[in-house]
Amino acid sequence: MASRPDPHAEEADLSFARNGYPPKILRQLRRGHWRVQDHLDLHGMNRIEAERAVGDFVGRARERGLECVCIVHGRALGREPVLKGMLRGWLTARAEVLAFSPAPAAQGGAGAVLVLLKS
Repeated sequence: MASRPDPHAEEADLSFARNGYPPKILRQLRRGHWRVQDHLDLHGMNRIEAERAVGDFVGRARERGLECVCIVHGRALGREPVLKGMLRGWLTARAEVLAFSPAPAAQGGAGAVLVLLKS
């Protein structure tokens, strides 16, 4: 008997919490517990532009004292989502990022990620 695909497997690929933070932080992000204070849309950017934009955006958000931001990476319908996969590496490399998770459906769903920043 074939196993069913895990409906949350794709979400798990783009979920992260720093060591020492409880797993519930990811559930809270997925449920929209924090108010999104700013957005970045990566549509139309290539890898280099997107990496630079993410770094600048996260750095400025932290300087402004923002706690939760949304990054829209898109879904790349019909092909492999390139920026989505790269975003995980870019965000985990930044010390100011505490956690991130796919956004709730109303805030972009599988095409966006909510990012929780150090306050």
